[in-house]
Amino acid sequence: MAYQALYRVYRPQTFHDLAGQQHIAQTLQNALTKQQFSHAYLFTGPRGTGKTSAAKIFAKAINCEQAPTSEPCNECAACRGITAGSIADVIEIDAASNNGVDEIRDIRDKVKYAPSEVRYKVYIIDEVHMLSTGAFNALLKTLEEPPEHAVFILATTEPQKIPLTIISRCQQFDFRRIPSSEIFQRLRFVVQDQHLEAEDEALQLIAKASEGGMRDALSVLDQTAAYSEAAITIQDVLDVTGMVADQMIRELIELLTENNAAAAVGKIGALLDQGKDPLRLMEQMIYYYRDLLLYQTSPQLEELLSRPRVDDAFRKQADTIALGTIFQVINQLNRAFLDMKRTNHPRILLEMAIVHLCEQSEVQATNIEAGAGSNELAKRVDALERQVKLMSSTPQPGVTQQPVQQETKRARAPRRNSGLRIPTAHINRVLEDATKEDLIELRSAWAKVMAKIRSENVAAHAWMLESQPVASSAQGFVQAFKYDFHCQMVMENKNNLLGLVQSIVQDVTHKQKVMYPIPEDAWKKLKKAYIERSKSNQDEDSDGEKKEEDPMIAEAKKLVGPDLLDIKD
Repeated sequence: MAYQALYRVYRPQTFHDLAGQQHIAQTLQNALTKQQFSHAYLFTGPRGTGKTSAAKIFAKAINCEQAPTSEPCNECAACRGITAGSIADVIEIDAASNNGVDEIRDIRDKVKYAPSEVRYKVYIIDEVHMLSTGAFNALLKTLEEPPEHAVFILATTEPQKIPLTIISRCQQFDFRRIPSSEIFQRLRFVVQDQHLEAEDEALQLIAKASEGGMRDALSVLDQTAAYSEAAITIQDVLDVTGMVADQMIRELIELLTENNAAAAVGKIGALLDQGKDPLRLMEQMIYYYRDLLLYQTSPQLEELLSRPRVDDAFRKQADTIALGTIFQVINQLNRAFLDMKRTNHPRILLEMAIVHLCEQSEVQATNIEAGAGSNELAKRVDALERQVKLMSSTPQPGVTQQPVQQETKRARAPRRNSGLRIPTAHINRVLEDATKEDLIELRSAWAKVMAKIRSENVAAHAWMLESQPVASSAQGFVQAFKYDFHCQMVMENKNNLLGLVQSIVQDVTHKQKVMYPIPEDAWKKLKKAYIERSKSNQDEDSDGEKKEEDPMIAEAKKLVGPDLLDIKD
């Protein structure tokens, strides 16, 4: 006999063999025993969880010569014929290739004829969501009132695509993903039955990689057994599935924790040069951080982790990475993963995400250090203020308070320093020449500017996303940033970011302008100071005009009023 794939050899033949679907098996067995089974069933769930196998087992059970029974005997002619696929009254239809109205009409015309070999006609329609709208409509009446000798079993992985009128006519059973522990036990049984040698850790890795599908697990085991020359090892499974070793992922996470972007990108390059899939690598990194998150939340959740086992190195790493950092990294990696699925160059986006994570961590560390220094300085200033108040309440002869106040103002000044070199002089020059019309014109074209930035440089678009122009003149414009580290990235002009934005602004507006980045908080303070300075200058000008007026004219205005005076030189 020709070789058969393992998932075909070890296909479940009884409800007892269905792994991880005890709730469905018990319900169907009770219905069979009581002879209260329905005329239509809908089996839904992920691939490889036993939907079609359960349908065939049910077909054998209702047609078994020992019926009513909770399990098919698999010995009578009916059971053996259904297993072999030779019974014409049990029809299995693939809706993906038979999705038209004509095929369903053919079923509707033939279903009224009595079965010729067994007690019930059973129609198993796999991937039923692939049927056309017309085919569903043709099936409605037959599904609602079928003949007494007919049973319909519909199976699908996407129940949301099935019309509600079809679902309401069926008893629905949701097949769950099979737990990794049950898949591992089944793989161990298959290995022993096939006289194969395999490491338990390799079987656990296969069980985790199958994502709850028994058929996928048996297919990977079959492929790995053909690949391996002796015993099946972890490295064999990694080579066949394209996964990366857990140790390599751990080393990569350590480099990210150390903000070593160069070494991290180098390691990723080495892995991809070995033929690893960048999407699979990104997915493993996300799952690794997810395992760190679950383990930090509760070490008792070890059964839910995607790794075969938790070792000391993983525990140590879980203790060193902060929970907030894990949340942030998972969100950023997940966004990068979605972008990688939509591009033809996933490697570039993967490397860019790694560099961005390292640089962002460095900026956050710098901000934390700056915050700690400012807190210490604030404490010193508060102490100095208390000392000044104490001295003012008990004045000493010969000591004036003015130098102390000046010293206090000098001490407070460093608190305003944000650690960024803000081009204050250039921004003030823009404010002096700024007009409302220039700002409206720039803001109306800003959506086109951002779209062009995104098409040319995704990283630049990410840094410019949370910013907006707040002032504009003929020669330049002020760009306010919501986050300080985004502003710092732009100020450092990495990858000629300023030149890119300015050139795109020139292309869109046909005007050459220089961009001056500034954080939002600093912009508010600078704007307020500029307005106050402008008002004070206007007041001084008006006072000067009053001082230059002739005293005799002023006296005359007081006596007769300005309306009756006629002043001549």
